[in-house]
Amino acid sequence: MIGKISVVTGAGSNVGRACALALAADGWSVVLVGRRKEALEETARLAGPSLADRLVPLAADITDPAAVRGLFAEVALRFGRLDLLFNNAADTMPYIPTEDVAAEDWGRVLGSIATGSFLCAQAAYRMMKEQSPRGGRIINNGAPSAHVPRPDSIAFTAAKHAVAGLTKSLSLDGRRYDIACGQIDIGNVTPGDREQPAARQADGSLRVEPTMDVRHVAEAVVTMAALPLGVNIPSITVMPSAMPYVGRG
Repeated sequence: MIGKISVVTGAGSNVGRACALALAADGWSVVLVGRRKEALEETARLAGPSLADRLVPLAADITDPAAVRGLFAEVALRFGRLDLLFNNAADTMPYIPTEDVAAEDWGRVLGSIATGSFLCAQAAYRMMKEQSPRGGRIINNGAPSAHVPRPDSIAFTAAKHAVAGLTKSLSLDGRRYDIACGQIDIGNVTPGDREQPAARQADGSLRVEPTMDVRHVAEAVVTMAALPLGVNIPSITVMPSAMPYVGRG
């Protein structure tokens, strides 16, 4: 393995996959985390033979405390340290009026985004605090919804607001241990071979919004990751210029 050690959750598709591949290309060793081992292995294959030894697929359910403990114990056993965690994994749900949101869906979305990010950050924090050289960086995937909600998105919005609070607390508590924490809020990313779905607007209408290539997100994550630990980007938003955001209109 070459370079610093990173963990990327949700690495089997889209943003997580693009960021994992970009980190590997920038010299990082990357532990690919997700529920589906085959999707993680596909991410590793996409890196090509020259980067294959930098990508390690490890399937884990980040909402399960025991699974998270096992995941980071494996990272410690294999590499002896951790320099970067990108908390990216998330379950979502369709736009549903607040009064119709099922408790089970609320728990699933909050569990994957808020609790999953906390469990992974806590495990990473413990490693970074004790390792030598001490310290590391945690990057949390927020969203514009961490600041400005969409209609009919109460679970996702609440979860992403929780991520914003998690980021601030980690940034504060990590100072004494050389642990930096920042957040990247990501706008609409082009959905690959699918059509961009229409999104509910503040006036109740549906609109297909502008998108951007996921490589711009990956470039931003690599930039954040490359900073020395004495420098931090607490929050950054990467989004299509014409995407509704401020006031969602």
